[in-house]
Amino acid sequence: MTDRDATATGSKTTVEDARLARAALTWLVEPGNRDLYALVSADGPSRALSRLASGDVPAGALRGAAEARLRTADPWQVATAALAKAERLGARLVIPEDDEWPARLDDLCQIGSSGAENPADRDSLPPLCLWVRGPWPLAEALERSVAVVGARAATSYGLHVATDLGYGLAERGWTVVSGGAYGIDAAAHRGALTAGGITVAVLACGVDRPYPASNTGLFDRIAERGLLISEWPPGAAPFRHRFLIRNRVIAAATKGTVVVEASARSGAKQTVGRALRLRRPAMAVPGPVTSAMSVGCHELLREYPDVRLVTGVPQVLEEVGRIGDDLAPVARGPHRPRDDLDATASALLDAMPRRRTAALEEIAAAAGVDLREVMRKLPMLAHLGFVVERDGGYALTAKGLQ
Repeated sequence: MTDRDATATGSKTTVEDARLARAALTWLVEPGNRDLYALVSADGPSRALSRLASGDVPAGALRGAAEARLRTADPWQVATAALAKAERLGARLVIPEDDEWPARLDDLCQIGSSGAENPADRDSLPPLCLWVRGPWPLAEALERSVAVVGARAATSYGLHVATDLGYGLAERGWTVVSGGAYGIDAAAHRGALTAGGITVAVLACGVDRPYPASNTGLFDRIAERGLLISEWPPGAAPFRHRFLIRNRVIAAATKGTVVVEASARSGAKQTVGRALRLRRPAMAVPGPVTSAMSVGCHELLREYPDVRLVTGVPQVLEEVGRIGDDLAPVARGPHRPRDDLDATASALLDAMPRRRTAALEEIAAAAGVDLREVMRKLPMLAHLGFVVERDGGYALTAKGLQ
């Protein structure tokens, strides 16, 4: 074996050691933990795992959390079993040492707050690893991505909008990211799949344990044509607090977040809040003011000046796309023939009687326009087909009446 071969083998061993250690650490302590992230950053994953396993960390919440699970199993054995199970599933564990790690997730370091009382706000640090099931390289799939999130108990209006957004974004080469839940999430995923695009479901359980179970067929399609990703190992259960933890990944992995429908207390609102703290585009789709499922969207628009109102794919792309490349067309009514006329010509048409011929002097007086200007403009309007000359005066044509 040459020196180069030995170096390469040693490097691979180091990465695989890190992969095993990160898998064990994520089982040992719930993801996003500020103290664990600091320990791994300072000591590396392998040494951090050894210190936690031996109790060589200060007494506190981190040590207590680790000890609770250390009493049930050996973390190295758990990680080894999880990696073997993932391999049988056709899944893999992606870690920051891998080329396909999405660097955008590292921005979560900016928002974790050591003084926050809510664990969901305090423990918002980047993932230590991600279990991935699907054919696409993770970073490539997320490079041009938009999160579309919203209510589980969605209305027909919300499902229609989410499906259109998923389809339209995928059709234009953007990855649609959501949480795989009922309602808005599932509609966005299905829209993207129908367009033949990539969609990514960020789960709060193992990539082999679809939740809700009724979406199993949808998850199978996503695994074939997109990606299922999770911070929890195969077999992990979808505990309620894990949905709030995973929302930070949806916000950080994408270029922007759209909430389609949300109740007053909605996890989708929290995802938008994370996007705002990351200085990513945050968008909300308005709905009927009488709909309980649009209250959250309307409150976001009222409370946060940086949340943009969007009504379709062009406006979403204007927020997340490159400046100048993805400007949404200005909403306009139907074009009328007289829209191209100047103000004086339009005033003359407005002043003319609807059903009879009028003399030049009458038209000038009604419009408040100088007679000489009227004598110059009316032949031009006749040439364009807006009026017709008749009995020494002018009358409106069908075109002039529009």
